[in-house]
Parts: sequence; structure tokens; C-alpha cells
Amino acid sequence: MKVGYVSLIGRPNAGKSTLMNAIVGDKVAITSNKPQTTRTKILGVAHLDGGQIAFLDTPGIHKPVHRMNQRMVDDAIDAMREADVVVAVIDVTEKPGSGDHFVMDRLVNLQQPVILALNKIDAIKKNELLPLMAGYSKAMKFAAIVPISAFTKEGLDGLTKEILAALPEGEALFDQDFLTDQPMRAMAAELIREKVLRYTRDELPYTTAVMIEQWVEPEKPGAITNIFATILVENDSQKPIVIGKGGEMIKRIGTDARKDLEPLLGGKVFLELHVKVKDDWRDNERILYELGLSRKR
Repeated sequence: MKVGYVSLIGRPNAGKSTLMNAIVGDKVAITSNKPQTTRTKILGVAHLDGGQIAFLDTPGIHKPVHRMNQRMVDDAIDAMREADVVVAVIDVTEKPGSGDHFVMDRLVNLQQPVILALNKIDAIKKNELLPLMAGYSKAMKFAAIVPISAFTKEGLDGLTKEILAALPEGEALFDQDFLTDQPMRAMAAELIREKVLRYTRDELPYTTAVMIEQWVEPEKPGAITNIFATILVENDSQKPIVIGKGGEMIKRIGTDARKDLEPLLGGKVFLELHVKVKDDWRDNERILYELGLSRKR
């Protein structure tokens, strides 16, 4: 069978996580319409007829400002070197700019096959595709250029076919029921953060994080899992945004997060959320370590 690791690379908000979830067939990575949603490298395994693709979803490549952002970009660059195939995901609704050139410059000297996925084609006119494809084909030599929509799943069969063709043959890397190597605590924290991103909209773009403070396993099957988590914000003015009037916002975040957590954990969940101000958390080594963005050695 065809097997191997495939890195998903691109600018923030290109749709890499949505693409991985769509091909894997399950929600492995959180998604939102805000850039820099993905902060760490996430493994998601797709079990397909004749092949097994181990996707590495990566943070969007961007100009880093804080230590956190630098670690995110480092993760993305490292993932390119680890992969058997690289899929560069481009948002066709955005005009090509310096960010795209920055990504392309890091792809051009790779030894691995690079496939270009032109994403979000459902949001543009079809006659705009050919000029885009022609322009990118002149930029560098790709193993394939595939127009797709990760949201509607248009073109995904063609993309997986190209990926499998580029992968080496070998034995399966993972059991058939394996989807991701993320610890349950990490997945829970990310699901909570997804709800924060959804409901705070543009008020808190990159300045929140979620830390699991305590996790109490159920004493017997069917009992409640107790989870206590802290939502970090960077300044005092952001705290009431997350809490909301009369606690309405944090209640909504907790209720929606719990609805996602219960099927994941296979039972009832008690979720308690608190909000804490930590103005330098994006440069705090201890917090970055707990978020999976530890210091590079």
C-alpha cells in the first residue's frame, strides 16, 4: 500500500485544518475563520483504499512577533523536512502577496514532491482558476496542482489520488482505528479555545489560550469526568469580553465545549471555566511549554 507523512503548509487561514479533517473523516484539529488558529503540529491519519496518509497539519507560516509565533513557524518548517510529500495550501480568495512568496521560497529547494492545493474554489468564479494555475506553475515545478474546496469537499478525491501517487509503498504505519496522537487534555483545551474564537469574533484574535488545570477521571464507567480549565487573556479589558454580561458568554463557551467533549470522552462532562489575565503569556516559557510550544533545542 502507499503510506507516508504529508505536511500541510501554507499561510494562516488557508484552510489546512479543514482540509485535514475532511480527508481524515473526523474532527482532529479545531477550525475557525481567524488566522493562526492552529498553534502546534497536529497528526491526523486518513485510512484510505490502498493507502494510509499521515497528515501533519501545521501552523500558518507568517512573520513572527512573539516567542509563541516563532515556535509556530519553526514547527511548520520542521514538518516540511519530516514529510514524504508536502501539500502547499493556497487560499484563492486572497491575492498572492509577500506571504505567499515567503512560503514558496521555503518550498522551492525541497527534495520531496510538492503538491499545490488551490483551496476555496467554491468562493471564486471558475474562469479565474486557469490563470491562477498557470501563474503558480511558472513559480516552481509542482508534482501536481489541484483545485479544491475543503469546505464543500470538491476536488478532494483528486487531491488524495495525487498524494497517494507521490507516496512510497510500505506497510501501514498505524492501526486502522488510530486517528491522532494528541493527548485528550490537549484536544479538550483546543475545543474550548475553538469556542472562545467562535464567540468573541474579532475582539480577541490571537490573545487567548486555554490551559487544563485539573482533570478528574470518572470513578466508574458512565460517571462524570470533571474538567477545570483556565482561559488566558492578555489584559484586563479582555476579561469581561470572555465572561460576558452576567457570565453569559463564558456559559455559552462552556456549554458548547461540553457538547463536543462528551462524545469525545464517551460520557458526561462537568466543565468549569475561569478567566485569568496574563499579559506576557505569549512570551512566557512555562506557558508555552504547557501549550506544547516548548523551547527548541
